[in-house]
Amino acid sequence: MTQATDIRRVRGRRPHLLDTALMLAARGVPPLPLRAGKVPFGNCRTCAKNDCGGRPNMKTPGPCRCTAPCHAWAAATTNPHVLNSPQWAAAWRHAAAVAYHPGGAGLTVVDLDNAEAIAWARDALPATRIVRTTRGEHWLYQGVMQSANAVRPGVDIKSSMQYARWLGPGTGPMTALPDVVRALTVKEPSTVRPAPQAITVPALASGGECRHRTPAYLDRGIAMAEQRITQASSAVHATVYRTFLAVLSVHGRCGCLTDTHIGRLFTAAQAKGESPRHCTDAWTNARTTLGL
Repeated sequence: MTQATDIRRVRGRRPHLLDTALMLAARGVPPLPLRAGKVPFGNCRTCAKNDCGGRPNMKTPGPCRCTAPCHAWAAATTNPHVLNSPQWAAAWRHAAAVAYHPGGAGLTVVDLDNAEAIAWARDALPATRIVRTTRGEHWLYQGVMQSANAVRPGVDIKSSMQYARWLGPGTGPMTALPDVVRALTVKEPSTVRPAPQAITVPALASGGECRHRTPAYLDRGIAMAEQRITQASSAVHATVYRTFLAVLSVHGRCGCLTDTHIGRLFTAAQAKGESPRHCTDAWTNARTTLGL
């Protein structure tokens, strides 16, 4: 889609799912195939059954280390050669539906899952393009933001690093993403100060002061880690995990890292679209890998 608002209704009979995907890709909407149950395929042999370690409960902890994006929204692409490649042929043969990456198309989807959520949206949100779903409606806005689930009862936000099922172009003009939608993912600041989460590490065998306690050494390392995350243009999940792993491999055993240092890394990751939960999972997985 040359512009996010240029999605047009496909007339006539329902096309083959790959044809739908190619149509979306030609209009700048990154599609991907879905299995039954709205579950994505992996797009490489290692990830074919999601066995590469993309979630903590999989065989190998940590994010996917494959050379190509393999999971869910990260597999979406507008490249017709990739969509029509032999590697994807089996996925399309077994696909049950087509999904797309809203953030990659410059869109945000407000997923309204029931009648109560729809009534709330009609009262609280600016009118925009609406796509009917099985249980409710998708409200499409032009603009990208961080995705989040359960921002209120029956309401999810699908934009960056998320996928939504393609159910047609919808009806009505599309509105620019309003602040009231962005505010849905902003959490109220807690009035309870959390307990410090200090890293417990073995004492130095020599009993001397760790060289990492030199402020310039540690600050330079944290600044470089922040820069690496900030400059990531793709594979943000993997970049965040590997950066956390690198920081912990150097500073994780000496007790130099403080909540302030960890907070700087988490802030950089969240600015790239990572959720607090993803940051915590990546940090925990990195510590587990290093035996901390």
